[in-house]
Amino acid sequence: MSTYLTAAHYSGGITLACPNTGVINCEKVTTSPESVVFGIPVAVLGLVFFAAMLVLNLPRAWRYPDLRIRAARLGLAISGIGFAIYLVYTELFTIQAICLWCTSAHVLAFLIFAAIMFAESRLGFTHVDQRNERSDPGSHRTE
Repeated sequence: MSTYLTAAHYSGGITLACPNTGVINCEKVTTSPESVVFGIPVAVLGLVFFAAMLVLNLPRAWRYPDLRIRAARLGLAISGIGFAIYLVYTELFTIQAICLWCTSAHVLAFLIFAAIMFAESRLGFTHVDQRNERSDPGSHRTE
């Protein structure tokens, strides 16, 4: 989705496969002034978000006990859903058009957020870095 929207943004020659029904109008959304934030196309921000979430949600990343990875995954999920809510608001009330491609990205961001929140609630915040515990010579000392 984000790859397609990014390609459409930069090429200009790609026609978005999205019906124009008045309310649903991908071209109106993706060419609006709101489609660029701080000089960066929103599609590119989405591409970076989904690429980072892919890496942070690989099975190896979930098995790695470093709390920084968990914090990055959780923080990015919260940022992603917050930005998706902002974009939906902007589509509805500022642009007054909906992009189906964008909506699918928003739904995916919500599903990622929900899955991460569920997983974190199951893990709890007491999960310790087992590697650091093992590397501390005094942590397994018997007297």
